[in-house]
Amino acid sequence: MLIIGEKINSSRKNIQEMVERKNKEFIQELARKQVEGGAQMLDINIGTIRKNEPEDMKWLVKTVQEAVNVPLCIDSPNYMAIKAGLEVYDWSKGKALINSVTAERKKLELILPLVKKYQCSVVALTMDEQGIPQNSKKRCKIADELIKKFTSEGILTEDIYIDPLTLPVSANIQNSDIVLQTLRKIKNSYPEVKTIIGLSNISYGLPERSLINQSFLVLAMAYGLNATILDSTNKNLMALIKATDLLLGKDEFCKQYLMSFREGRF
Repeated sequence: MLIIGEKINSSRKNIQEMVERKNKEFIQELARKQVEGGAQMLDINIGTIRKNEPEDMKWLVKTVQEAVNVPLCIDSPNYMAIKAGLEVYDWSKGKALINSVTAERKKLELILPLVKKYQCSVVALTMDEQGIPQNSKKRCKIADELIKKFTSEGILTEDIYIDPLTLPVSANIQNSDIVLQTLRKIKNSYPEVKTIIGLSNISYGLPERSLINQSFLVLAMAYGLNATILDSTNKNLMALIKATDLLLGKDEFCKQYLMSFREGRF
């Protein structure tokens, strides 16, 4: 399971303020805490800062990479911001992950050349010009189209991360099952393709969100989830991942579970 730290996101009020003030110390400490908690990659998202997003993305990528030695997930709906982040990215830290592209033709035409030029990984959302399908069958169809498009352009299957789009169960009680069924079908059809979700979306609008997030994560891992964007500073959540990997037979001799325990991670 690839753990991607979620906290450097301008939708959080204090993050937007710190980016606008160029508070390097705050951002770097937040980056370090996430990695110390177990994040293997950090999500960098300043999509709510519209005015200077490309320049702010450059500053943020440089600032975070000065502090930690993990790759970054460059997260924005703005093509220019993604491009700016990749231009200053330190590739010695590992392969970057672009987050994200959809099956919308205009977005594909912009993002695909960046993926090829920089040979990075990419998150592909199961939506198109008609929006987000309300069932697993249509989401899988979009995933299939995107995977075939990427591979025809020479992108490796292991560099493709399909996001089945987690929506709140508070809006539709079937939203969790749609994601789970989509995960299973994608992994059955394309074992080498990765799957990814934004975990906390599932519980939006409900009390005691951590209970829902943790329960959904266990289910998603059993259905074939490979990566998730989450709060890596949450010890209970991180312990749950180690325990679930163990029970799914992905932790030979319980090595990772025991190592994490000895390190005091839970």
